[in-house]
Amino acid sequence: MTGVAERTAAASTGGLDALLVSLQLTDSAFPSGFYTLSHGLEGYAQAKAVTPDTVPELLADLLRHSVGPSDATALALAHRAARAGDWGLLVEVDQRLHATKLNRELRLASTRTGRQLLDIARESVGGEPLDRYAELVAAKQAPGSQAVAAGVAYASAGVPVEQAAAGDLFAFCTSFVGAALRLRLTDHRKAQVVLRAMAPVIEEAVRAALARELDDLGGCVPVADAMSGRHERAEARLFAS
Repeated sequence: MTGVAERTAAASTGGLDALLVSLQLTDSAFPSGFYTLSHGLEGYAQAKAVTPDTVPELLADLLRHSVGPSDATALALAHRAARAGDWGLLVEVDQRLHATKLNRELRLASTRTGRQLLDIARESVGGEPLDRYAELVAAKQAPGSQAVAAGVAYASAGVPVEQAAAGDLFAFCTSFVGAALRLRLTDHRKAQVVLRAMAPVIEEAVRAALARELDDLGGCVPVADAMSGRHERAEARLFAS
């Protein structure tokens, strides 16, 4: 047994190989398209509703009330469904997550990055769960949301669900502060301070995500949704979301 199959088997209970897969999938250089997203930050900047001082507070709020209850929860549920081979549940998780994203640009951002992640993960990580999920997306039974694709990829590589959720939330934070850099809302040194400060918030969001069931999937962020709606209609945009 060699190649992808060998690495997947070795990672079935976590360990160093699972950590390496997690690092690869969450690296800012991974070409999923995250660099094209501001996760609503550009909308806040356009409305002059965020300052360099309030960027950390906004990020923490999004982790607790948006991406944690929605994407991280969907990732955890998708991870479990993929490990159990419950493809019906996987489709339901994907459809529900897609429905919770109220704005068109948020839905498009999720499916574009999700399908890109799925395509690259099938080639680089491999495994039957990724192939089965790709069939469901191709058949238009599942939208192909980023968080669900990530959950399936982590499950296929044997990355433990807690580590998978934490890694994906950290990738969100990295993408968010990267957008803040490009929007001149922070600098490289302060960005690292912000990332480190988010560690306890990520831990809190992961614990909550792992405890949720399918009926609890979805965040409540009316202001962020409004900012995304404004951004979608802006005449000039640097980011896709």
